[in-house]
Amino acid sequence: MLELRLVQGSLLKKVLDAIKDLVTDANFDCSSTGFSLQAMDSSHVALVALLLRSDGFEHFRCDRSVSVGMNLNNMAKMLKCASNDDIITIKSDDGGDAVTFMFESPNQDKISDFEMKLMDIDSEHLGIPEAEYHAIVKMPSSEFATICKDLSTIGDTVMISVTKEGVRFSTKGDIGSANIVCRQNTSVDKPEEATIIEMQEPVSLTFALRYLNSFTKATPLSSSVTISLSSELPVVVEYKIADMGYLRFYLAPKIEDEGDES
Repeated sequence: MLELRLVQGSLLKKVLDAIKDLVTDANFDCSSTGFSLQAMDSSHVALVALLLRSDGFEHFRCDRSVSVGMNLNNMAKMLKCASNDDIITIKSDDGGDAVTFMFESPNQDKISDFEMKLMDIDSEHLGIPEAEYHAIVKMPSSEFATICKDLSTIGDTVMISVTKEGVRFSTKGDIGSANIVCRQNTSVDKPEEATIIEMQEPVSLTFALRYLNSFTKATPLSSSVTISLSSELPVVVEYKIADMGYLRFYLAPKIEDEGDES
């Protein structure tokens, strides 16, 4: 038996909005520690990892570790029927072929339930190795989203370079080029508006902007984003989810052809 009750139901809606365009079908893994998901996008370029720890739910019952396969677009449609301040409960019986979503308004004057068929999804679990990153940039998530959006009007890829000067986002396209530099800035009134750069050594890597723009759909989840970079490793773009977990996106860098200026 699986029963999860989340008072901040809007968090789940935001998570689904952030990942449903990247991942179509996925298994949600539920265990005593929490509710998680790990899935590649359809082109096997990006990886999505979600964790919602059990202690962040008002009620969390998971009798045994179980995988629940769902179509994320259908799940997002169901969650759209919940108001932003609704309490969301997810229930599924062991061996059942459906999951029930229950939405309760805060004052309990309206309760809806929606049932959705489960899917059998083959998915391999990719062990994500813990890595030491050469550079970690923490910045306001809305600023990162704006930079990615602005640069994609000029080019298809962005080179992210971290040096002691700051973090530089640069792109080139048919109409010209653009560079945006964010310097470390910790003297702001609100900590979430700070830009913090921790650098062991300079890093410069190139990524496809369409994926980064897709990741920034998670901006409503968190006021800040953490970008972890290391040569030869996928970038990790992480959005914290309140105090209960995270949504992380992994994207492999593009390998530039030698001598190719395009």
